[in-house]
Amino acid sequence: MDDQFDIGARLNAMRGAAGLSQRQLADRAGVPHAQISNVEKNKVSPSVSTLRKILSGLGVSMADFFEPERTLPTGPFFDADQLVDLTSKVAANAIGDGPGRMMFRQIGDARGHNLQILHEVYEPQADTGETLLQHASSEGGFVVEGELEVTVGDEVRVLKTGESYLFDSRIPHRFRNVSDSRTIVISACTPPYL
Repeated sequence: MDDQFDIGARLNAMRGAAGLSQRQLADRAGVPHAQISNVEKNKVSPSVSTLRKILSGLGVSMADFFEPERTLPTGPFFDADQLVDLTSKVAANAIGDGPGRMMFRQIGDARGHNLQILHEVYEPQADTGETLLQHASSEGGFVVEGELEVTVGDEVRVLKTGESYLFDSRIPHRFRNVSDSRTIVISACTPPYL
């Protein structure tokens, strides 16, 4: 597919521009060396959590990774088509259009406001990955539709429509849709993470 985003080529180019070997990036990101090689060769499609961990070794956000040239709308109001698509390219490469697909869309310029607000969609079986997320932020969210399993440290809970979460993101965490229906969440994170 010609219109599919080439995660491996983009990572290879950014790593090269940073003057890092695969091993150096792996050490910085805290991932196995082979993982960098496999992603760059498109042998594996990384989960959201794995890709974010790798990009942290480059000091790059997912928004910059996927759309570095994009001019973000300044607001204060945003039409639905002005939200910044952060992860559908990861999901399309990793999983396709079926079960397990997820999409995160950002409202405006998260860095400029030091606040990331996301519209998140988790299709059945969507999962941020077995590698738990962990970053220096605080985050919270509200389940608008469906159910979302949230793991924070040793605590796991399935949140239903109308329920919410708020925690210190330095605690390892994970999000999964273990239901048979789509889940929609509105979340916020400061400082921005994705």
